[in-house]
Amino acid sequence: MYNILICDDEKDIVSALKIYLSGNDYNLYEAYNGREAIKLIGENDIHLVLLDIMMPEMDGIQVLTEMRKTCNIPVIFLTAKSEDTDKILSLNIGADDYITKPFNPVELLARVKSQLRRYMELGAAPEKNDILKAGDIEMDDDAKAVYFMGNLVRLTPKEYGILKLLMEGRGKVFSPKEIYRNVWHEDAFGTDGTVAVHIRHLREKLEIDPEKPRHIKVVWGQGYKIE
Repeated sequence: MYNILICDDEKDIVSALKIYLSGNDYNLYEAYNGREAIKLIGENDIHLVLLDIMMPEMDGIQVLTEMRKTCNIPVIFLTAKSEDTDKILSLNIGADDYITKPFNPVELLARVKSQLRRYMELGAAPEKNDILKAGDIEMDDDAKAVYFMGNLVRLTPKEYGILKLLMEGRGKVFSPKEIYRNVWHEDAFGTDGTVAVHIRHLREKLEIDPEKPRHIKVVWGQGYKIE
């Protein structure tokens, strides 16, 4: 599953991009200014950034300049037709592509897939680390093994899938429907109870006190996350 950061100060555009990218195997993160984007990139394993140029606090050019000091995550700029000078500047300082507003959803998805494929399959990405950690929980995805406080824990395939999803998107809130679609690979209708049961089983296996969880948290009315 790929992690994509959408950064634009216009909430309607962020919402539209989330709709265009939904239904694919992506975790979507949101930022509404450059400083938020830099913070999220530093805290999460982001694989691609959709980045607006004109934003408050730090504009897209400044964000890209800061990013290129430490990482080669692909960046697709979101530009207006009148921003030709900015397009050229962004490409010169390390942007990978750009797409012009208003977006064509088919073109947007094609460009996203192209950049992810290049980054993940053609050697541009750093070596993958298959050890995921969250507090006292450690997951070795190569070995399909989970440890809690150093002890091996046996999980069912669905429990493992939920935990992997939460750990790969650490800090992100996943709704029960998102969890069900990603783990069961089926449409989610009336599935909240099923997910809740599996979350409870995970807490029983991966928390010292399942009633006061330190790792697997519920965000009331929204979903679940791992910290």
